[in-house]
Amino acid sequence: MSSLSLIATAAFGLEAVVARELQALGYSTETIQAGRVLFHGDPAAFARANLWLRSADRVLLRLGTFEATDFGQLFDATHALPWHEWLPADACFPVSGRSIKSQLSSVPACQKIVKKAIVEKLRAAHAVETLDETGPRYSVEVALLDNRATLTLDTTGAGLHKRGYRKLVGRAPLKETLAAAMVLLSYWRPDRPLVDPFCGTGTIPIEAALIARDMAPGLSRSFAAESWPSLPAEIWETARQEARDRMKPAVPITILGTDTDDEALKLARYHAGEAGVDHDVQFTHRDFLDLTSKRDYGCVICNPPYGERIGEHDDLRELYRAMPEVLRRLKTWSHYILTSYPDFEQLIGQQADRRRKLYNGRIECTYYQFHGPKPDRAATAEPSSGEIEPAAVPRREEKPVVQPAFGGLGAKAREQAELFARRLTKRATHLRRWPTRQGITCFRLYERDIPEIPLVVDRYEDCLHVAEFDRPHDRTVAEHADWLDLMVHTAARTLDVERKRVFLKRRERQRGASQYERCGEQGQTFVVGEGGLRFEVNLSDYVDTGLFLDHRATRSMVRDAAGGKRFLNLFGYTGSFTVYAAAGGAVSTTTVDLSNTYLDWAQRNMKLNGLTGAEHQMVRDDGLSFVRNCRDTFDLAVVDPPTFSNSKRTEQPWDIQRDYVPLLNALLQRMSPGGVIFFSTNYRRFKFDPEAIRDATSREISRQTVPPDFRNRRIHRCWRMVRR
Repeated sequence: MSSLSLIATAAFGLEAVVARELQALGYSTETIQAGRVLFHGDPAAFARANLWLRSADRVLLRLGTFEATDFGQLFDATHALPWHEWLPADACFPVSGRSIKSQLSSVPACQKIVKKAIVEKLRAAHAVETLDETGPRYSVEVALLDNRATLTLDTTGAGLHKRGYRKLVGRAPLKETLAAAMVLLSYWRPDRPLVDPFCGTGTIPIEAALIARDMAPGLSRSFAAESWPSLPAEIWETARQEARDRMKPAVPITILGTDTDDEALKLARYHAGEAGVDHDVQFTHRDFLDLTSKRDYGCVICNPPYGERIGEHDDLRELYRAMPEVLRRLKTWSHYILTSYPDFEQLIGQQADRRRKLYNGRIECTYYQFHGPKPDRAATAEPSSGEIEPAAVPRREEKPVVQPAFGGLGAKAREQAELFARRLTKRATHLRRWPTRQGITCFRLYERDIPEIPLVVDRYEDCLHVAEFDRPHDRTVAEHADWLDLMVHTAARTLDVERKRVFLKRRERQRGASQYERCGEQGQTFVVGEGGLRFEVNLSDYVDTGLFLDHRATRSMVRDAAGGKRFLNLFGYTGSFTVYAAAGGAVSTTTVDLSNTYLDWAQRNMKLNGLTGAEHQMVRDDGLSFVRNCRDTFDLAVVDPPTFSNSKRTEQPWDIQRDYVPLLNALLQRMSPGGVIFFSTNYRRFKFDPEAIRDATSREISRQTVPPDFRNRRIHRCWRMVRR
């Protein structure tokens, strides 16, 4: 038994990992087929391989391999093998089997033939008539592939993934062998931080801690071959002592597991204690979206949910879409993600540096690897704070920065930031005196002036509101997020505004109508002034802040015309027109909107200006429905309907091109003779037909109503209609 043929089995895709582990133990290897790595060693190899292999499933002793195209060949070749050298007379030896692409396709028949051959061999070799099979267990397998049979004995028993520390099972657990392989396939080293932001019951962090401490994964369990009398007990004790001697002491925590499931985290802490690494790994309740770290050159290694066992694909889509923008915060880190989620790379907008097909149980997955910069290039790496400061960015003539796995900025982005800064400076200088003379504190500074920087920047006193507009570009999702950060920092620095007072609205990546997502802290409301009046604006939660700056001139017209008038504000939004009308001396105001949120907002704006009383009504209704059912008469009205049918300002679809004629004609019936309607829309394809409006003279006044700070002179269109 000086040199034995052994096979380490593994899940598909992990053969190279298992081979490297065996080579580290000093054994030469050969991958003989998918999931099987052959190596040779003395009897001590039984113990060392079982104790130390982290990513293998089990260790088999190969008794023989031969051609077998009929049952006679199978019987004779099996009988010729030295079963008696391993199996005692009382051995318990169940036979399992499998057959792939072989003439002997009946697995039960093959098992019976092999069993019979072994029985006859043992009876003759041990000189016994019966085999009672009450002794040690020897699991025999006959595996046929392409008419070649391989006979093995299982030395492991329970699979090697059963380390002994996971005594309680959570939902959808990750196999320990797969978790260890994920760590071994990464660039992680024990002196670097590791984070699993979907740790569940803690398998990946615990396996990483075992690797960091050089702790043999099988040290706390027993193996089938330990009960074999043909193997001296000394080899097992020697191997275990070697493992105990190699074990490293606990080190400062660099391994972190986070999750939002508190029950799973309790199991993770319990498992870490059972594995003896509770001082080497920390488990914390934290949402993935809050992932960040001040340390450099770490690894994110994770197995996020992918809808096979937990959750549904639609529910998880937003999680995966958020990944690049979360992971970009870790500028020097590498990232490793195991998932079966379909179209993963397309969803995150970026291809992996490497990918490997693996199986999580029976689920076919891909292990995506995104490589960050190497530590030896630290001098050229960007800071890992997640913030992009223009002042800290090297110019083109300096040594280029290292490209992070997610995000990063190139020379082109820096050139654009410089162009943006110059344009903002020019606009701020141009508008410096005009707002002051007019008493205007909220105005537009930048409106897609530079085509490759499709942003709109509005100043609300000492705050900036930045909105993004669609334009094709070649940046990844994370690179674009970094680009936006750079532009926001550029605007803040150029205009001398605190970064925390700059609010960015980013256009979401989805098909269909335009949608936006909020960035930054929510609920940021401020009170600003305009025309001697006060208005509440929300710069953080909505694209529409509560005060449309392009209607500033129109609001003044309404105030000038409101004295002694009965005023109606259809599609009232936050009531800014109503405030102007009431301040201009309207004897009554009626504000109509379907949203309670906006009606409450309008009421607050009225109170801010001391305009309260029964003569100021707030009505929750659809504009067209209100006009058709109303019996009151009005002298002055503003109609500013929402542009899109999915607007949050209405609960019913509003088609301005279709519905404006019935609405205006119905409203004219509620207007007093000589009554005035200001009708406005920012629907660009709107076609106004004055002949369709009965009993009124109409005149377009768009030129007079678009303020001078708006570069886009067609930001809206406006008509003044007078009842005959």
